[in-house]
Amino acid sequence: MTSTLRRRPAQRRSVERVERMLDECALLLDAVGYEALTTKEVARRAEVPIGTFYQFFHDKQGLVRALARRNLEAFLHRITERIAVAELGHWTDLVDLAIDEFVDMKRTTPGFAVLDFGEVLVTPGGIPVEGTKRALDGKQDNNAVVAERLRSLTLDLLDAPAGPGLDRALLVAVEATDAVLKLAFRADPCGDPVLIAECKQLVRRYLADHLP
Repeated sequence: MTSTLRRRPAQRRSVERVERMLDECALLLDAVGYEALTTKEVARRAEVPIGTFYQFFHDKQGLVRALARRNLEAFLHRITERIAVAELGHWTDLVDLAIDEFVDMKRTTPGFAVLDFGEVLVTPGGIPVEGTKRALDGKQDNNAVVAERLRSLTLDLLDAPAGPGLDRALLVAVEATDAVLKLAFRADPCGDPVLIAECKQLVRRYLADHLP
């Protein structure tokens, strides 16, 4: 996976500055959208010199890619924490848990409604901004990267047969989830609960042929 940063922050102060810039980027995505987002305004709100911004990020696109990667890591961390305390009686419970966490992030995490894991949406649930489908990895679509990361969790938790069949099934499940949840958030800014329930049912039934 290619780096989104010009250089990695080593000192605590630098780490805090990068995190502030990512935080302000997320807030501005909600406030003004991707097209109106500027590096100058991000730096101003984060209270860092514009030169400091360019020490760490090549441009606005690099900043947004870094935020997308932070979002993905936060999502996986949330799932892992929930799994540690949840009583999962069946693998279908894991499907529900993952979708619930994603929906909650759409509702509560700054910037996540228009930028979750790389693809930038003009409006929540709307059409994507051209050229953002491979923001996480220049060689793969964002959903392929997400499916790979979820595969690691799936193999750790379930007695699932590793191989191309499972890889393909998880990619299809991620693509289907992405499409239906976009529909849910187009129908309702908070996510249409009926469509969210349909999404869970769809993924459960599809994966039933691939998971024990």
